[in-house]
Amino acid sequence: MDRAQKEKVVEELGQIFESSGVVVVAHYEGMTVAQMQDLRARMREAGGSVRVAKNTLAKIALEGKPCESMAGLLTGMTVLAFSEDPVAAAKVSVDYAKANDKFAILGGAMGTEALDPAGVKVVAAMPSREELIAQIASCIGAPASNIAGAIGAPASNIAGILKTLEEREAA
Repeated sequence: MDRAQKEKVVEELGQIFESSGVVVVAHYEGMTVAQMQDLRARMREAGGSVRVAKNTLAKIALEGKPCESMAGLLTGMTVLAFSEDPVAAAKVSVDYAKANDKFAILGGAMGTEALDPAGVKVVAAMPSREELIAQIASCIGAPASNIAGAIGAPASNIAGILKTLEEREAA
């Protein structure tokens, strides 16, 4: 890898560190190509990505970035899992680590906050962006449906009374 390629990698990693909601660092020593492809596919489904990069280049890219505090995690065979959604990469990483003992989470960063492995698990337990939007929408929609039900209730009561009266007259 020549200097220009290294500069390009550092620039790409710098953009990843700036734009990602969460970055998870893990060891992947002993994983097969098929296992790594499975991890990449799962991460892609969740809206995230997986990147293997030289630790020295990643440390250079971290300089001056909000998540600079995670530079100490970059030792050995590390893989970076990241996503714009602050929860997606952490969820996929934690789920994958449960199923594969060769994938060991070292920690990560969420904004300026450094995360240890327990912190990554806490982030993974949080609801995703889509889940939060759905919860908010249901909270907003609930009063409207209650109002519609209250407005419609007198009409259905009147219809029930009229039907009862009609049945009495017919009998």
